[in-house]
Amino acid sequence: MSVILHSDLNCFYASVEMNENPALRGQKVAVCGSTENRHGIVLTASYPAKRAGVKTGMANWEARQACPGLIMVPPHYDLYMKYSRLVRRIYRRFSTTIEPFGMDESWIELPFTGDVEGVGRGTAEDIRRAVAAETGLTVSVGVSFSKIFAKLGSDMKKPDAVTVIPRERFRELIWPLPVGDLLYVGPATRRKLALLNCLTIGDLAALDPELLRRKLGVNGLMLHRFANGTDGSPVMPENYEPPVKSVGHGVTCVRDLDDNYAVWLVLYELAQDVGHRLRVHGIRARAVQVSVRDRDLGWQQWQAPLPYPSQSPYELACAGYDLFRACYRWEKPVRALTIRGINPQRENAPLQLHLFDDYGPRFRQEALDDAVDAVRGRYGLRAVFAASLMGDLKMATDKCETVKLPGPMFR
Repeated sequence: MSVILHSDLNCFYASVEMNENPALRGQKVAVCGSTENRHGIVLTASYPAKRAGVKTGMANWEARQACPGLIMVPPHYDLYMKYSRLVRRIYRRFSTTIEPFGMDESWIELPFTGDVEGVGRGTAEDIRRAVAAETGLTVSVGVSFSKIFAKLGSDMKKPDAVTVIPRERFRELIWPLPVGDLLYVGPATRRKLALLNCLTIGDLAALDPELLRRKLGVNGLMLHRFANGTDGSPVMPENYEPPVKSVGHGVTCVRDLDDNYAVWLVLYELAQDVGHRLRVHGIRARAVQVSVRDRDLGWQQWQAPLPYPSQSPYELACAGYDLFRACYRWEKPVRALTIRGINPQRENAPLQLHLFDDYGPRFRQEALDDAVDAVRGRYGLRAVFAASLMGDLKMATDKCETVKLPGPMFR
């Protein structure tokens, strides 16, 4: 039985900024997008700022209201990547099996040991001390027998701490925690579970798997395995590329969207990237999925099949927009949008045609999309684009507020 560590760099972006600029240390600091016009969002904040009420995802103006005197700094992604590489170089001294989960988190599998309390804790402490000494950053490490509990452990004590969750004691340590602490249990899932009187991880573990499948689909079964400590998903090597099951792009807007046309512009802009990456992967989407986060951070998500498998940004955006108009009730302004091409198939797969359909416009649209993608690939993303996207998209131009969509990390 292997021992799995989950290492999480504390307040990563803010810690790097304070490391590079010692005058910021101990201050209320937030790394924010679009700091020049104060319409962005908080990407991360230092612990003094968090204690004052600043939260990740909060609009800049809300953060300044919560924390007068807050120091806002723009993100420097090249620096963050540099530190991320340095930290992973330290991890490689202890294991060759390292699975990144974003720039600041990694799972690390220790070879040839099942000793969670002894070898696992000792290695985690060695990693924690080495990261602090060589990079100036602090890290929280969870140690357990599974990826999900190692991740949970790294969240339980912050900053600069090690938490061990052995197999013999995971029920007393984990089951009393709120169900929302479990990975992939977001606000929408938490609300659905609350309707089943499922408030803790222990409640989730005790639910009937068939009931969870009916209410949450296959994700319900996955969460049931998580809660019971029976998930055996392996730590994948750094160069592992999971099969592409969907291609998506999302953004938290610099200002809330309050009408359909503003939503259309954002969806169409996001679909440009989705269409390009479908081409890169050599696949077509057979369905589209749209996720919406409103001003109060509530999530809604819908999906619908496409008439024909597609890589076209315009067709994807149109389908996503139709789905949004049919399902969203405009009770609150929209803060974030994501559009995905799902249910992929190979782009050269046979296509079933219909006798009375006119395929001429679709073929011309496909040829146009291919030409546009080729021009943009050679001369840049703004070399050619739809005229409608020249207006105010209410999106950050520095891409710092892009919603990151991690790939599937569990079976």
